[in-house]
Amino acid sequence: MTKEHCLFCDFQGKTTFENEFIIVVFDAYPVSPGHSLIITKRHIQSFFQISDIELFNLRLGINEAKRQLDNQFRPDGYNIGINDGEVAGQTVKHLHIHLIPRY
Repeated sequence: MTKEHCLFCDFQGKTTFENEFIIVVFDAYPVSPGHSLIITKRHIQSFFQISDIELFNLRLGINEAKRQLDNQFRPDGYNIGINDGEVAGQTVKHLHIHLIPRY
């Protein structure tokens, strides 16, 4: 998938957090209520391609999403995951982190 046809590069929906490097959105197909995605703005496919500043901002996005989810949904725990590569289950070829609340 090229950047010109990337679901996340072309994202027009509501974000729950955004800065120069990342956006945070609710997953369109949530595993549980509040399932969020932390997505790099730069079109890269793999976690192993990120810069140090993107890594810092992904962590910032995870923390901000958790703060919001704690307030709104009050989950008992979280799964944090990255599917990196097709064989790992990556369906959108644009780096994103899943933050999945557990109840």
